[in-house]
Amino acid sequence: MKWYFVAALLTVLTSSQGILTTLSQSDGGYKYDYATVPFLAEVFKLLVSSVLLWRECKGVSPPKMTTEWKTIRLYPIPSVIYLIHNNVQFATLTYVDTSTYQIMGNLKIVTTGILFRLFLKKKLSTLQWMAIVLLAVGTTTSQVKGCGQSSCESLFSSPIYGYVLGIVSACLSALAGVYTEFLMKKNNDSLYWQNVQLYTFGAIFNMARLVLDDFRGGFEQGPWWQRLFNGYSITTWLVVLNLGSTGLLVSWLMKYADNIVKVYSTSMAMLLTMVLSVFLFNFKPTLQLFLGIIICMMSLHMYFAPPTSLVDFPLTAKPAPEDRIEVSVERRTDS
Repeated sequence: MKWYFVAALLTVLTSSQGILTTLSQSDGGYKYDYATVPFLAEVFKLLVSSVLLWRECKGVSPPKMTTEWKTIRLYPIPSVIYLIHNNVQFATLTYVDTSTYQIMGNLKIVTTGILFRLFLKKKLSTLQWMAIVLLAVGTTTSQVKGCGQSSCESLFSSPIYGYVLGIVSACLSALAGVYTEFLMKKNNDSLYWQNVQLYTFGAIFNMARLVLDDFRGGFEQGPWWQRLFNGYSITTWLVVLNLGSTGLLVSWLMKYADNIVKVYSTSMAMLLTMVLSVFLFNFKPTLQLFLGIIICMMSLHMYFAPPTSLVDFPLTAKPAPEDRIEVSVERRTDS
């Protein structure tokens, strides 16, 4: 399976995630507990990975599975980082508005490139760095609204704490992705074995969040397992399956491609979501959206195209035979 096919499929699934989530709403709200969706998605990914690992073990050559504790203990770390990231997200939104937060979220594109270079020792060319910066500029441009609107005025009017937390949030998001890629490529273990470890801890941490919500709410609605499927519809189950499938594709990219490919997929998905919203939710397209799409497409070409296709090297003309100057050298002999 080629990485660009997986990246394109990830773009489609990621863009449909926001649309399906919006369609799952009823009267402007959710009839189900939204915290149960990530938990069920982790369980779905764990089940799929377990079945695929079982089939792989039944094959002719058994897969490589490292069971040493010093390796297994590294797999809860991404879940811990994402848990901290989610709390920082909520803290950031108390200081900045949603539009500002979305625009600041594009910093993770650049921070991913920086951490990608520092921790994974992957060298990027000057053109690739320019492409990454262009991608951040393009996604930001597509999200900026008209300057006559109040959201534009509030862009630079938030407290300094909000911007600091926004930068921390972007760094944590990039760190979680880069660390996950490090784990997936650390050894030649089976992808499905690595997924089983990742999603086991992911399910545990998400379940802990549901338990914590029960304690915070004083168990007014009963324990979380009794209301796990309350309010679920076909659309809600599609949200769970979509989120789970997206996670499986991301792990494949981390194993066989890299974080930059994932960043491009998710960025293009955001633009695709905005375009589809024009037809599905009467979203009014803006000039900034079209400019952002153009900039992002230029960035995509700059990063992945061969350097020779980006620069036209002048052809060096060979001298004609008649233009060649023949120099005769006479050997001098002393008598």
